[in-house]
Amino acid sequence: MTKGSDPTPEPFRPAAAPSDPYQKLGVAHDASFDDVQQARQSRLDEVSDNTMERARIEAAYDAVLMDRLKERQQGRLSSAARTASQREQTAAAERSVLPSLRTTPSFPLPKLASPSISVLPNLTMAHGQERLFPLAAHGLLMVLLLALPQASGAMLLALGCLATLFNLLRRQVKFGRAIGWTVILLLVGLLIGNGLLQLVPNTTLVHLPLGPGQLLGAPVILVLLAGALLLA
Repeated sequence: MTKGSDPTPEPFRPAAAPSDPYQKLGVAHDASFDDVQQARQSRLDEVSDNTMERARIEAAYDAVLMDRLKERQQGRLSSAARTASQREQTAAAERSVLPSLRTTPSFPLPKLASPSISVLPNLTMAHGQERLFPLAAHGLLMVLLLALPQASGAMLLALGCLATLFNLLRRQVKFGRAIGWTVILLLVGLLIGNGLLQLVPNTTLVHLPLGPGQLLGAPVILVLLAGALLLA
């Protein structure tokens, strides 16, 4: 110590953190992306749980990535950096957009139109020839059934089914549906006829002007006529 010098020691001041992010990470400006990644991890391992220092290392790493991206866009890359991995640009983009990926995007599902299946028939009274034809055809069959007991009831019922099917087709009913409704009408008529036969005792049939075949066939022809006039 020389005479006249100030004996008071100067306070200790820590060295300022380097402003150059490359110097902070300890890598050269032309280091590859793998070298930058390795240097970052090494610095993080060195500071352990020091939150402030880890934040500075991460900031320096981000600055290096953004500087590389800026140089790439301006075409000022060195030969060594130009041959480095393209993952630098991907990593910078991922770190910049990561906060916006916290919510999962929702995509609207396509709506599937449920097929409409019409089961019940359309009931519309026929007009013009669509009304005259079934009235004439089924009326003639009813007269033959009642006036000629010896006539074949099965043949008359078959003709009644054909007349109903023909009129349904004339009313723009599809062929498959027309056949289906004709069969259903036939079954309904037979059920009604069998019900009448069950209700009327055999002793009463003797005194009636109708035989069992006529009592069974008449409801069938009437039901077929109603279907030919109403179904559309």
